[in-house]
Amino acid sequence: MRITSRALAVAIFSFVLLFDSSARAAEGPLVFDVWPGPVPGETGQTGPEKSQQRPGPVRPITIVTDVSKPTITVYRAPGDKDTGAAVLICPGGGYAALAWDLEGTEVAQWLNSIGVNGIILKYRVPVRTGTPRYLPPLQDAQRAMSLVRSKAAEWHFDPHRIGMLGFSAGGNLTGFACTHFDRRAYEPIDEVDKTSCRPDFAVLVYPAWLNREGTAELDPELHVSKNTPPAFFVHADDDPIKAESSVAMYLALKHAGVPAELHIYATGGHGFGLRPTDKPCSTWPQRCEEWLSSRSLLSRKNLN
Repeated sequence: MRITSRALAVAIFSFVLLFDSSARAAEGPLVFDVWPGPVPGETGQTGPEKSQQRPGPVRPITIVTDVSKPTITVYRAPGDKDTGAAVLICPGGGYAALAWDLEGTEVAQWLNSIGVNGIILKYRVPVRTGTPRYLPPLQDAQRAMSLVRSKAAEWHFDPHRIGMLGFSAGGNLTGFACTHFDRRAYEPIDEVDKTSCRPDFAVLVYPAWLNREGTAELDPELHVSKNTPPAFFVHADDDPIKAESSVAMYLALKHAGVPAELHIYATGGHGFGLRPTDKPCSTWPQRCEEWLSSRSLLSRKNLN
């Protein structure tokens, strides 16, 4: 049987893609410290880090708390799907804990399935005494965003397509990261901090406390401007964390001329993550994928 040079090239290329995908799957996620040395402002108020199971939608949730050593866990997209886009994932938990699988690992796996590299941020919880609840996590998020972008060439990420995705308190953290990127919440420490910490886009799923309590007005600490990243919002109308939280920031973005999309579902409550239910809110990942695609964030690019 005669094999043409074109057929041989196609076969070799297919084998390389298969080998790369298999290698990535075999090596598993990679974990990196966010800070190279002492963590800014860390006073050792928490005890040892803990992980436990709690009841949750569909199945139990893995909850992580008492985090004093922030990390990022990198889930690479399969080589045959990898678009070069990446997302820093911020699980929720009321700034007291992190819903590690429901709003972390399961989200990274979904992002991988659509060709996006998922990076879970294990930020500091619970709230530190004497500081705003968002401040230590914001320090961790800013540093993590700069760290990921500084590694873009090495990890074959597109440095202009690195976003954030946050749930509940993680959505609050994402809101702060999107509106405080022009000023570090800590003193820069090395070359990494010379790299921008601005997310290129944001996804906020039932974000908490973005509005003034009891109103649809934006929290005055959130400084929305024309330079704030485009955003996609998801909320349920029966969420005890009122939908006004998403509405307030959506309207601020609209008034600033920043592209944004808002989905408010009639039912769903709080903390549904990506786990499928019979409620329409379970369709938000499809809507989010469509939004990402419409903004050319899922286009494959050669970054080698």
